[in-house]
Amino acid sequence: MNTKMELDYQKAEEWGLFGQGARPAVIAGPCSAESERQVMETAQALRAAGVEVFRAGVWKPRTHPGSFEGVGTAGLPWLQRVRRELGMKVGTEVATGEHVREALEAGMDWLWVGARTSANPFAMQELAEALGGTEVPVLVKNPVNPDVELWLGALERLSRAGVRKLGVIHRGFSVYGETKYRNVPQWQLPIEVRRRCPDLLMLCDPSHIAGRREYVAEVAQQALDLGFDGLMIEAHIHPEKAWSDSSQQVSPCELKQLVEGLVVRAADTENGAYRANIDELRMQINGIDRELLDLLARRMEIAGEIGRYKHQNNIAILQPGRWEEVLERVFAYGREKGLGAEFLKRVFTAIHQASIDRQARVMREE
Repeated sequence: MNTKMELDYQKAEEWGLFGQGARPAVIAGPCSAESERQVMETAQALRAAGVEVFRAGVWKPRTHPGSFEGVGTAGLPWLQRVRRELGMKVGTEVATGEHVREALEAGMDWLWVGARTSANPFAMQELAEALGGTEVPVLVKNPVNPDVELWLGALERLSRAGVRKLGVIHRGFSVYGETKYRNVPQWQLPIEVRRRCPDLLMLCDPSHIAGRREYVAEVAQQALDLGFDGLMIEAHIHPEKAWSDSSQQVSPCELKQLVEGLVVRAADTENGAYRANIDELRMQINGIDRELLDLLARRMEIAGEIGRYKHQNNIAILQPGRWEEVLERVFAYGREKGLGAEFLKRVFTAIHQASIDRQARVMREE
């Protein structure tokens, strides 16, 4: 089992990037810097809405050539103006060593690494070398594919290069086919990152998870319910006219309403009644977990016996018809107990695979 990861990082409250005790921490701004006017008008409206940390992409990695790939270095002076005139902390995405050098020369207060870049160890090493020893906070989005080790590896490269102001941004994972959201959250992955790096700043990008502005608020609330430290939300002065990702951006007014509508939950409480009740319920959970483990151990023992019997009779391990029969029975009983089919399929698929592995090991040893 992977243990807590030893990264040399500084707690976000020491960075001075967010307001004192701000929770949730909010970063907002357009997907892309399109023009000086668009950047300034958006920033002014966001500043009036209470946003202190501004984002805008000047270099935009796109799937197809010919798509708008950002204005490039020409957009950095626009961000400098936002910083100078509005007092906002400004940041942009970097994907190459040259991006880093130009962004740092322009005095960016913070930087982020996108999902396509964090998935590439060669690109991350180039960024790490360019960022070595910088005091600028660097936030790393999860890779496009659901891989915790790749995500942590990107952080490790930066940490080894001397970048101490590190954080992560969860923006969901790409998936083939139609889903409600543009990118599936798979919350268990950022939760695992939090387990391994407990004090690491963790933000959520509900814009990229949702893919549509009407879902941004619900994804943001889910993130806060899970204890995320804050949000990075795409906001544009005229979202419907945005040159990139127009469907997922909100207006500054919508952003203000969204943030004001969020419920921020406490990490804990000293309330005596709550502590007594929650401790009792957790003890019940612990007991049930032990029972589950006893039952799973017994199930694996039986799977091993089945493996020996199949070996003795020269029968193949995998029996597709049997697996379908198990699922059908599980789904039917699960419905009676109020358990969803997708949840049960994930659980029993893991159990089924473990049973196959046990049978295979028994056959090898016979």
